[in-house]
Amino acid sequence: MRILVIGNGGREAALAWKLSQSEGLEKLFCAPGNPGTSSIAENVPLEPCDIEGLLAFAMKHGIDLTVVGPEKPLSMGIVDRFRGMGLAVFGPTRDCARLETSKIFAKRFMNLHGIPTARHASARYYLQALAELENFELPLVIKADGLAAGKGVFIAERQEEAHQILRDLLIEDSLKEAGSRVVIEEFLNGRELSVFVLSDGKRVVELAEARDFKKAFDGDLGPNTGGMGAISPVPDYTERLREEFRSNILRPTVEGLTKEGLSYTGLLYFGLINTPAGLKVLEFNCRFGDPETQAIMPRIDFDLARVLYDCAKGQLKEERLRLKRECAVTVVACSQGYPGRYMTGCEVSGLSESDCILFQAGTGCSEEKIVTTGGRVLAVTGLESDFYRAKRKAYGALERIRFKGMTFRKDIGVEFDVN
Repeated sequence: MRILVIGNGGREAALAWKLSQSEGLEKLFCAPGNPGTSSIAENVPLEPCDIEGLLAFAMKHGIDLTVVGPEKPLSMGIVDRFRGMGLAVFGPTRDCARLETSKIFAKRFMNLHGIPTARHASARYYLQALAELENFELPLVIKADGLAAGKGVFIAERQEEAHQILRDLLIEDSLKEAGSRVVIEEFLNGRELSVFVLSDGKRVVELAEARDFKKAFDGDLGPNTGGMGAISPVPDYTERLREEFRSNILRPTVEGLTKEGLSYTGLLYFGLINTPAGLKVLEFNCRFGDPETQAIMPRIDFDLARVLYDCAKGQLKEERLRLKRECAVTVVACSQGYPGRYMTGCEVSGLSESDCILFQAGTGCSEEKIVTTGGRVLAVTGLESDFYRAKRKAYGALERIRFKGMTFRKDIGVEFDVN
């Protein structure tokens, strides 16, 4: 099988790493990939949103399966385009991807199909949004409607703060088109987790659960980020909660997609929160999460390429989805200043000294050296029999990796690392 992975982040590095272990693999390409993927795949100098360039490459090189990593090309209809040319591609169509690309669409979908979520309102104009604020107690949550790379969710503790967030989004256009409409919703208390399911358009199969850590600093403090770490499995995701998810969330989601004529193929990830009133959906994502994928891929105990191909072809079989019993702790190393302004071009050393699984993300090559190019530079994953050993392994690896301004959270997985 000849496989093309689209993207260049840690998520795509983890997908490529697992796909490279598939028995039937003939050739693996990453577009554009990063220095880490170059050791297991051929990196192709094509950007994720260059749909016509990627399509031409897939046609020329006889690609059997294309796996789309980032959300942006999904929103642009890359799956529609590839399928229209008869190519197998893992991911949802542009219409289905609206579950992620528009918070307003997702909320309407949840309301219509009885899927539990936070009480909310939407607005396009500043004065309209101010009027809606009066219907919510503080703290409250304000979300940009469109894609914002994980940085479109804001928690307002005070009225003046809410006014400023709305002014930035709706008047100052701080997130451009992504923030041209907003969702205002009640703040929910509880523990968050993510549940990942695969769908081939007819069957839906649960894959795994994970918990990511979005806040920049230890103790869940600071601004939201794209994710500072993750664990999998989630010990407090009990069998009772699994059954609640299946009956109250997964089933009405599948039935709702059918009723709306949406044949969903690919991965659907449910961002959940366990509140005193039960599980509620915070968001849908229509692709693998980052950094949750870096924690889930090492636990996969089946041929990922074959399963994703079967999913893309409408032939998904549930019995293949086995997971290792081990615990995974993933910690992301960032450039100082992330998620704000940060330095780039800093040499990264110690990568070969790591004794755990390492996925490069915001890295590039300069004069035959690995240098930082992004905010989230790399992730290390410890996979061990328990969270204590997995956490020790991940943080032990980070002690040997160095680059100027390197920062990371020191409390990923700490609540479950009982020795």
